[in-house]
Amino acid sequence: MARESGDRRERILASAAALFANKGVAATTVREIADEVGILSGSLYHHFESKEAMVDEIVTSYLDDLRTRYKRVMAADTDPRTRLHDLIVASLEVVEAHPHATEIYQNDVNYLIQIERFGYLRNAGKEVQATWLEVIEAGIAQGVIRDDLDPKILYRLMRDAVWLSVRWFKPTAAYPITRLAEDCTSLFLDGLARR
Repeated sequence: MARESGDRRERILASAAALFANKGVAATTVREIADEVGILSGSLYHHFESKEAMVDEIVTSYLDDLRTRYKRVMAADTDPRTRLHDLIVASLEVVEAHPHATEIYQNDVNYLIQIERFGYLRNAGKEVQATWLEVIEAGIAQGVIRDDLDPKILYRLMRDAVWLSVRWFKPTAAYPITRLAEDCTSLFLDGLARR
């Protein structure tokens, strides 16, 4: 019985995540989630206290995975170019592992941070930014990245290029995540000009 309850809970979360990603958190109703799973809307409350609790679980899992991967990248003794590449790979792996959560975060973070329960998202965003800035600033200090560019602008451009790939990039055997990461790193550091 516990296994069935766990499976149903996972199905509810998966359906909710897809709806939140496609429609937005505010526009998605508990009834729509229940209909998607094939249960009565009141039955959802046997598994989750609220719609926000579902969002919280989806986003928290995503952020925990991101933090874990970023810590591994930052703990490695590598040069700034390699570290930037590895940060991009880690980000793309999280996008692949949590596509709906990535969309939810990208689309609804400004809405969610207005809700007290999601206050932690402000700190999570600052953590992500601090990680990228540490890599960018080390690259500037070592002459790998130009020093005439604002590190925060570089961070926003790179972050959005990587995270918004959830909307268009589908890895294949011929073009896996690692290849996209290599191309992004080359583009970010070497530019578009022919070598």
